[in-house]
Amino acid sequence: MAEQTPPPEPITILAGPEARGQRVDRFLADAIGTMSRSRVKSLIEEGRVSRDGTVLREPAEAARAGATYRLVPPVPVAAQPAAQIIPFTILYEDSDLIVLDKPAGLVVHPAPGNEDGTLVNALLAHCGDTLPGIGGERRPGIVHRLDKDTSGVMVVAKTEQALAVLSAAFAARDLDRAYLALCWGLPNPPAGEIEGTIGRDPRDRKRMALVTRGGKTALTRYRTLKTWHAAVSLLECRLATGRTHQIRVHLSARGYPIVGDPVYLRRIPAAARTVPEPARGALLDFPRQALHAARLGFAHPRTGAALEFETPLPADMQALIDLLNE
Repeated sequence: MAEQTPPPEPITILAGPEARGQRVDRFLADAIGTMSRSRVKSLIEEGRVSRDGTVLREPAEAARAGATYRLVPPVPVAAQPAAQIIPFTILYEDSDLIVLDKPAGLVVHPAPGNEDGTLVNALLAHCGDTLPGIGGERRPGIVHRLDKDTSGVMVVAKTEQALAVLSAAFAARDLDRAYLALCWGLPNPPAGEIEGTIGRDPRDRKRMALVTRGGKTALTRYRTLKTWHAAVSLLECRLATGRTHQIRVHLSARGYPIVGDPVYLRRIPAAARTVPEPARGALLDFPRQALHAARLGFAHPRTGAALEFETPLPADMQALIDLLNE
């Protein structure tokens, strides 16, 4: 018979004077620190919270100073994706979150066509039973995503509270986030903004495009770091919004497609003619978009401490630059 996971320890909280007047679900969420208010609300509605021995049923009732509250969490159910040992580089980890350097080629989340072998599978294996669980399921909280073939810094939440705070920070762009992109052409001006509404390409639903209706406003800020042969540029890009394929779509629409992009680079760029071999062949044969999430800075969701992480270009992108520098 399979060994059963022991139930979590009940959480007991003695309400102080500060609790008076607060919604009980909000008070308990703040006191626990690792659960969102919505999660505590659902546990109250399930009858898993009591006050001085009396089961609560109304999340909006006022908390009572001096009362003892007891919350009995359910046993976290196993996440649907299977845990799989897949190597990835951890930049930082604590009980609230993991910051990692995602390699190119690794899908973030299971989906049709990629049911396993993803970052979520790898995180489940890495964290094991130490993952507290989100929404009653033992799984990591995916705060943001990188495309399969985009490398770089990602943060993943371990708790509901961390997921809620980090997701809000990403939605408000209250963080420092920069990408490095190797693109064809010389952007003019060398630094500036690209603005354009992004939505599904009406001629190809697998692509995104600049659209006149039905899309979402998008703004990318860029600056040119280096150029080669009047044909190739290394850009730093910052997102004022976070739309699907935003950097790839904006640069392609301006005539500066990312090197190797299999979706938005459909023909050999005219600029390639001025690049000498072997760099020209390496650029044209590059098997993925040359895009790297190089830097990520944010406030820790529990302590508020400033965290900053930066990763170098992956070996394949660096090899292209080394050829261009010869």
